[in-house]
Amino acid sequence: MATCPPYPTRAHRHTHWWQRSWVRYGALITLLALSGLVILALVREQTGTQGFLVGLGLAVLPVPLLIAAFRWLDRVDPGPWRNLLFCFAWGACAAALIAIVANSFATRWIATATADPAGADTLGATVIAPVVEESAKAAAVLLVFLFRRRDFTGIVDGVVVAGVTATGFAFTENILYLGTAFGTDQLTGDSGIASVTAATFFVRVVMSPFAHPLFTVLTGIGFGIAALSTDRHHLRRALLPLAGLLLAMGMHALWNGSAAFGEYGFFAVYAAFMVPAFGLLTWLVIWTRQRELGTVRAELPAYVLAGWLTPVEPYALGSMRARRIARQYARRHAGKEGARAVARYEACATSVAFLRQRGRRGRAGADFTARERALLETLWHLRGVARPALDYAARATAPPPVPVPWPVPPWVHPYGGTQGAYGLRTAPSPYGPQAPYAAQAPHNPYVPPYHPYAPPGPHRP
Repeated sequence: MATCPPYPTRAHRHTHWWQRSWVRYGALITLLALSGLVILALVREQTGTQGFLVGLGLAVLPVPLLIAAFRWLDRVDPGPWRNLLFCFAWGACAAALIAIVANSFATRWIATATADPAGADTLGATVIAPVVEESAKAAAVLLVFLFRRRDFTGIVDGVVVAGVTATGFAFTENILYLGTAFGTDQLTGDSGIASVTAATFFVRVVMSPFAHPLFTVLTGIGFGIAALSTDRHHLRRALLPLAGLLLAMGMHALWNGSAAFGEYGFFAVYAAFMVPAFGLLTWLVIWTRQRELGTVRAELPAYVLAGWLTPVEPYALGSMRARRIARQYARRHAGKEGARAVARYEACATSVAFLRQRGRRGRAGADFTARERALLETLWHLRGVARPALDYAARATAPPPVPVPWPVPPWVHPYGGTQGAYGLRTAPSPYGPQAPYAAQAPHNPYVPPYHPYAPPGPHRP
């Protein structure tokens, strides 16, 4: 009889008061709250109350779309909302405050030292601002990478964390720019399409809402690749995030300096660099997400053999369409609670697959067994609601059978088949008794013939 290995125990040790979680959370929340109050006062001082309200109303428009886009990218193995909330707050409050203070100080110092205010502004926008702003935003990615390492497992996580941080930073910066533009229009009397506010809104919100996220995502990709490296590659884990940060600074400097390239310099940089880079990174992230789905399909058959999952579940859990259909099925038959249970089942199964992959590569950590056991027991408790929904989704998304003229030699259909109408033989469904996962799993060198412990139930001796 297979037995469950015990949870690892830790020796009791005394913890200082500053090592307690509530102290750290309290200090972090206090820091972000103070930064938010200071940045609010600074922006309101520069834009005025009316300009601040107008800028706030216009700057908030792209935020839900960007957050939804990054959350969509993270649907395979979604991270906790608290991480995204921290990243957005850091970008909007702490990073924005660091950028405003450091950029203003550096620009004034350069103008005083060179006696050239115009040159100081240009140097500040093209050199100082990219270095300061990207470093301030990268600090949030670094904090999540260090202190939420379990939630930071690859490129997609790095992209999401960096993108949400940059979205918060761009939100605060847009309030400042749009509020200042509105104040300028109030002085000049301009309004409508010809106003500075309309031009600023078109450039920053309509044409380039993805600019700041695009820059910082390069840093996030560097951290994501470092997360995929083993602990033995210390140099790679240090250099990859630094390389991503330098690329982010370079693209940011190119974007800020586009105005110095002539009358059409902005549009040239936008068309030649920004749009292709945005398309390339979007393709990279979607391709990475498809690889994550492939990992789910490749790793879960081991748990099918051990009895934790049914043969159809690796197929259904490896398809975003099947996952969505399963949640919709559960909502129709079990309400919102059923849909939440299926969503949690999908998330736990995905985490198990990624954990098993990291274990094979030597990156799972000492608590691998305990984490795997906890996830599998959660799956077992949710199976009553999730399994019918996933079975329905697998049948709904299965490829249609391909008719083959009769008669057919037996070696054409190695899995057999059934004789259909009009003398045609159809290939069996992929989730019948001889599902492709069950047939191929014994030949997978990474799938053991048994699992360390079997799921509970009377079917196990």
